[in-house]
This record gives sequence, C-alpha cells and structure tokens, in this order.
Amino acid sequence: MKLKSGMNIASRRRSRLRLGATAGAVAAACAAAVITPSAPLANAADFYTPPAKIAGEPGSVIRSQPSVLSLQIPGVPGQWPGTARKVMYTSTYQDGSPAAVTGTVVEPTAPWQGRGPRPTVVIGPGTIGQGDQCAASKLMGLPMSVDITKPSLGVNYTAPEMYYMLLNGVRVFVTDYIGLGTPGIHTYVNRAETGHAMLDGARAALRISGAPADAPVGFAGYSQGGGAAASAAELAATYAPDLNVKATYAGAPPADLERVIPAIDGSTIAGAIGFAVNGLTARYPEVATVVERETNRSGKAALKQLSTSCIADIIPAFGFQQTRNWTRTGETLSALIDRSPGVKKIVDEQRIGRLKPNAPVFLEGGLNDDVIPHGQVAQLAADWRAQGADVRFVTDPTPPILTKSIVNHVVPMLGTFVPGMEFLLGEFRK
Repeated sequence: MKLKSGMNIASRRRSRLRLGATAGAVAAACAAAVITPSAPLANAADFYTPPAKIAGEPGSVIRSQPSVLSLQIPGVPGQWPGTARKVMYTSTYQDGSPAAVTGTVVEPTAPWQGRGPRPTVVIGPGTIGQGDQCAASKLMGLPMSVDITKPSLGVNYTAPEMYYMLLNGVRVFVTDYIGLGTPGIHTYVNRAETGHAMLDGARAALRISGAPADAPVGFAGYSQGGGAAASAAELAATYAPDLNVKATYAGAPPADLERVIPAIDGSTIAGAIGFAVNGLTARYPEVATVVERETNRSGKAALKQLSTSCIADIIPAFGFQQTRNWTRTGETLSALIDRSPGVKKIVDEQRIGRLKPNAPVFLEGGLNDDVIPHGQVAQLAADWRAQGADVRFVTDPTPPILTKSIVNHVVPMLGTFVPGMEFLLGEFRK
C-alpha cells in the first residue's frame, strides 16, 4: 500500500500493524472457510419463494429475517464483526420486468472512521454454481453445506472481502444473483441481470439499514463476481443514477465471453461453460433452439446436471472435459458459436466495456490466468479508458503453474485482494 510522504514513522508503524492484523484475520477466515465441516443452515421454507406479484421499485425490500453469522475464526475473539439479515429485494430481468432476488446485508460492529455516513460494499460472489443450494445467503452461518440427497457441496468464499470490509466499519451486502435460491435458472454471466442484482442490492442495503440515500456505495468481486462488479460499475450511471457510487474492485472479470469460453474449455471448471449455456438458454429462444438441435445425449444430460450443481460438484464430474463431447458434430462450443450468427450476436451482447463507469475502478488480470484471459481484461481497461473512465489496471505476473488447473486463476486473486480492498477504502475516505 502506498503511503503519503507526509506520514511520520509512528503513523507508518500503526498503518502496518493495522494492515497486518487485518490480513491475518482474513487469512484465518479463508482457512476456516476451507476446512470447517458443516451441515445446511436452517432457513424458513418459504423465504426464497417470491410473492405472486412483485411490487415496488427496484431495490425495494420484499422481506427479511435475521441471518446467523456463526463462523468461528481461529485466534480471533467472538464471531463475525457484524450482525446480518437475509433479504429478498426487487430487481429487474434483462427485459425490464420485475424479479425477486435474495442476498445478505451485514451491519458491522466496528465504527466507520472516515468522513460522512458509513459506506456500503456490494460483493458479487465468484462462480459458486447454478443450483439453488449454492446461494451465498444459505451459506452465511457456516462456510460449507453438504446436501447428501443430490449429493452436492456448497462453498461460500466471499469471507475474505466480507471480513476485511467489516473490520473497517463498512457495511456489506452479498447478492445471490437472479435465480440462485429463488425460482428459475441462475443467469450466469448475463451482463444486464448480474449488474442489476448488484445495483439493486446496494439500494436494498441502504433502505434496510436506514442509511442516507446518498451514502457512499462500492462494488467488489473476483471472477464471476468481478464481471458482476464491472457490469454494475458501467450500468450505474443509466440504471441507478440515484446511487452515490465511489469505486469498484473487479478482479479477473469475464468481460468477453467469446474469448473466455475457449479458455475454460478443458479446464478443471469446464462445467462452468454449462452454467453460461443454461443461463443464455433461459433468456434467448434462439440459443435454446440451437442448443436443443446441436447437443447430443451426453451434452443434454450434462446441462441438466449442471443446472442444479455447485462449483465443488462440477470439478470431479466435469473437470478437464471438452465441450466437443457435448455436441452432435463433435465441434467445440466456440466453433458452434462461430457458425451460428444469432448466437454469436447474443454472446457479444454480454460483453462488458461499452459503457463508461461513473466512478474509479481497480481492475486486475493475471498475465497467465488459465481460465480468464488477460487480454480481454486489458481490452476492458482500454475500452473504459477510451471513454474517459478512471481505471487503475494491475497485471499479476504469476508464471504458468499447472495450466488448466485454475491455479493461475486463484493465485492472482490472493495477490490483489488486499490492494483491491484498500483501493475501495481509499476512495471511501476521500
């Protein structure tokens, strides 16, 4: 973290101690999230069922209930430094019709030390799956859940961002996205719907906490979450001009699906391509027609299985598989898209970078990221800068390690996590 030249030695020492303590707590949270066994957290059976008619403007709170944050952090007294509520709120589908989305708002116990009202960060989870059991709001009490009836393993890895922000007195809202937990398919990497869910999550967080309407707001996420944060950043000016957006951290965003899909193909998370196909099929009849016509029996079975799977399920089931095994002709999905002009146009509609963010953005890409190509992140930075946006673009230089294993996707996340969080805090403190 770059320190101002005017800081004295004592101030620098305090800053280092604060950052070190925070990083240590976050590391402990990460470790606990990986190794702590758990069972599904009990939820009201009907909480995730929307009302027959969704009323209210986007960002309105439909219902809420307390959410238990019971993760114990080794070496840290107490539990999470905040109190949580599970929320159902209104958002919009890509066609503008109303949608019900769920998420979790966490009010920190730590005071906000900056000027003005307490800021809010909306976190977009990375790829956690497409089944309703994968929703982040269902994994707040315990970091993992096991559904032996499927079987399925859900993992919530928003813990680092949450903990870092809460320790600094920043309110946190974690969206489940459209179709995760709630009825319908989760529209994975749908640019409009993920952006709407993030922006309306900010509105809902401000309303349920009683915060001023102009309180500072930021967005954060990595991988799928990075794409959601980037989408929110560029849609804010037109979709949610009422929000006082201060900054966005978008790590490894899948900004250009045409370049991302072939990179994921054959990797340990190749099944995530199925998440994207299912999401596009649910919204675009033309995609549904092509998928029905061009997939073979194995492909149809894979897409059905993936629609109810979590990220931890797809690695043993579909790791290192090629999408050519799913198609009638033996073509890869990328080749199929290339020869289907209508589908190619729809995939291109998901591209992020054609609108200007209305606040500074910290953008990260791994030079050797093995699933989210660095080049398309660099292009996003160039596209935004060409429109006059304030973009700080950081390249992680980690050399290639076990290509297609996603190691080169995960390691850069660890390297830019603290700088990304400090970037948000710095913009909030201005």
